[in-house]
Amino acid sequence: MENRISGVILAGGDSKRFGGIAKANVVIGGKTIISGIISTIKDLFGEIIIVTNTPLEFREFNQYIIIGDLYLKAGPLGGIHAALKSSYGDAIFVFAGDMPFLNKEIIVEQINEFNKGSYDILIPKVDQFIEPLHAIYRKSVLKDLDRFLSERKTRAVRDFLLEVNVGYLQIPKTKTSNLAFTNINSHSDIAKISF
Repeated sequence: MENRISGVILAGGDSKRFGGIAKANVVIGGKTIISGIISTIKDLFGEIIIVTNTPLEFREFNQYIIIGDLYLKAGPLGGIHAALKSSYGDAIFVFAGDMPFLNKEIIVEQINEFNKGSYDILIPKVDQFIEPLHAIYRKSVLKDLDRFLSERKTRAVRDFLLEVNVGYLQIPKTKTSNLAFTNINSHSDIAKISF
């Protein structure tokens, strides 16, 4: 691929709704969410980074780079910041650790669109809904993100997006895209899944 893009999984910390285990370690269809994410993306990226503040939970994946946040309690932006600092590439493709049904075709389409443009960040959009945790972040946003995290009271991803050049990739709303962008936040979300 034209750009050297690293794959990044935001695996987070404990989730009270799942008995204290990270959502990325929730089992769906016989395998953990994170192992499903890795099997989907491993052929697309030369470097895979797992961002977590509970690294022992992910020790079975120690063939990948496992890092923690530098800005604690900064939510997903803290993980994005840590990954940008650690990655060797020009950009990182960030995946939420609670998305069990990633779609390789959508990911490749997003990478191709990013390589054609000059956006700092490229985010998929389905109808009016954006997916900033299934997005590509150029390494050049690191300075802005450092400043944002050190100066601001807000740690919201959407607030940071107002500070940089963001492009949106319109994705048609289909059963495939609905599934690809599904997040698992509770046991009831698992019960509602229809394949």
